[in-house]
Amino acid sequence: MTTSPIPVAPRSASIPSDRRPFPWLGLILLSAGVFLAITSEVTPTGLLPEMSSALSVTEGQIGLLVSIFAFTVVITSAPLTALTVRLPRKPLIVAVLVVLGIANLATGLAPNYVLVVVARIVGGLAHGLFWSLVPAYAARIVSRENLSRAVSLTLAGGTLALVLGVPLATALGHAVGWRWAFVAISAGLILGAIAVLLWLAPVAREKHEAQDAGATKRRDSTVVPVLVICVTVAIIMIGNYAFYTYVTPFLLDPVGVPSEYISIALFVYGGAGAIGLVLTGTVFARRTRLGIVIGLAGVAASVLALAFTLGGFWGSMVALAAWGLAFGMVPPLLQTRMLQTASERFRDTASAIYTTAFNVGISGGAFLGAMMLPWLGIQSLPLVNAALTVVGLVIVLAVVLRSRRRVVT
Repeated sequence: MTTSPIPVAPRSASIPSDRRPFPWLGLILLSAGVFLAITSEVTPTGLLPEMSSALSVTEGQIGLLVSIFAFTVVITSAPLTALTVRLPRKPLIVAVLVVLGIANLATGLAPNYVLVVVARIVGGLAHGLFWSLVPAYAARIVSRENLSRAVSLTLAGGTLALVLGVPLATALGHAVGWRWAFVAISAGLILGAIAVLLWLAPVAREKHEAQDAGATKRRDSTVVPVLVICVTVAIIMIGNYAFYTYVTPFLLDPVGVPSEYISIALFVYGGAGAIGLVLTGTVFARRTRLGIVIGLAGVAASVLALAFTLGGFWGSMVALAAWGLAFGMVPPLLQTRMLQTASERFRDTASAIYTTAFNVGISGGAFLGAMMLPWLGIQSLPLVNAALTVVGLVIVLAVVLRSRRRVVT
């Protein structure tokens, strides 16, 4: 008898049929929200020197702003999701975007590092809830066959944040000051909230989802497989963000990229990531596990190449592009796999757990990088990235092999 190692939720009559028009507008609005949220989260990585100088703290302390933001998400995402389980989804998304906008405005206006930290904590509260809402929302408005496509489109906002958002914020920060970069992000978030309010179609909440949320978490057979995916995500993200959080000083020295070209280098990384995202929605839409394996192998190989092309500008740019391409495939494919695995009633909670794991990776990675900078130096960070990526790859391969053994038996 053929079995699957990861239970996949059965098709439900509540999921729209493929005959229904694909909800482009709704998914684009969610993607725009993701774009702005990720831009606000990662912008400090492109403005480390400017923020460090203005706030009279070290670059490591500015890097920890990303860690603080992500750690807030880690400890509040699941509780906030549980507290808001009975609230209508669309107004909640609007409120979350408004809070994110206010938090970024406060970051831009804060006169000292302590108040910037407070603003980032507020932003982290909203960000965690936002990421719990968006994937499940996207899954509700498409059929199962379109799930990978919908996730790729929604998460395209995150890739575009790396392609355009962070480079543009970095360029704006260099041109007119880092504070204006956060003010601009704040304005975008408020406009995004208005657009969602006006044009995003609401979704109905099934009564059993709210009433049986706690019972579902205890007895749902998809809980353990979702947890396996989330642990893998955390390991991979720790490795990636231990390096990416400090990629700007790495590119400045030892690679030797001139400061005026940093935004271009980040654009190269993000642009390659966009290509990787396109691959997830096309070539690997029905081959998620194969795509994850290829993506993780590509990340490990490319960051090792980047580590050993120190002083070689063009070699480093090629390696940076390869890293962006490979990593651009990984988060959407893992997110798709998580949504395919979780039962319908467990999706909101599963999304919250996934968000927690993802941000454990971001927070833990930024913290690990900050600790390693004075100890082993910045050259060690791509090696850490490669090592933890290989650990994640081993877990994925173990799941695949276990699946094949079960199919044979």
